[in-house]
Amino acid sequence: MTEPLLDRRAVVAELLTDRAEMIVVTGLGSPSYDAMAAGDHDLNYYLWGAMGGAAMVGLGLAKSRPDRSVLVITGDGEMLMAMGALATIAVQAPANLTIAVLDNGYYGETGMQLSHTGHGVELSRVADSVGFGWTSRITDMAGVTDLRHRVHQKDTLNCATIAISSAEVERVLPSRDGVYIKNRVKMALGYTV
Repeated sequence: MTEPLLDRRAVVAELLTDRAEMIVVTGLGSPSYDAMAAGDHDLNYYLWGAMGGAAMVGLGLAKSRPDRSVLVITGDGEMLMAMGALATIAVQAPANLTIAVLDNGYYGETGMQLSHTGHGVELSRVADSVGFGWTSRITDMAGVTDLRHRVHQKDTLNCATIAISSAEVERVLPSRDGVYIKNRVKMALGYTV
């Protein structure tokens, strides 16, 4: 990648600024660590061991709670694994769903092998081709701030890939208890557990 690379912690912290009652689904690994580093929240749905599942969990939450903004923060490797999910999501077209792909061009959780995005596959263009209402490749913090505002508008289905650095940062681990995480989100949404 020849474009500027952003600090992923700063990107996620910006996306979660003034989040209000937004539901956040994080892909496994770095997106979960970054959301936790930005501040734990009862509406953070951290996924563990569900590679490729974040976007579809986000779709389910967006469809069941159209009154809430839903933000999926995932990595390029996970989104590549679930690329077909982009078509399913586009067909459903929930206007309250945004997918933010943290794209460093590597499979960070399996040893830093060059990913398909590192070879030029552009996930926001894939999302555009299947019918997302708004897509973008973001290379600066102004673009991240714009995306944060779009998340709260709930007027179209959004997907952005965000060019981030592959630099390692300290891991900030949320709970790995899946039942606890699920129940905490359900209670925060007013459901009985």
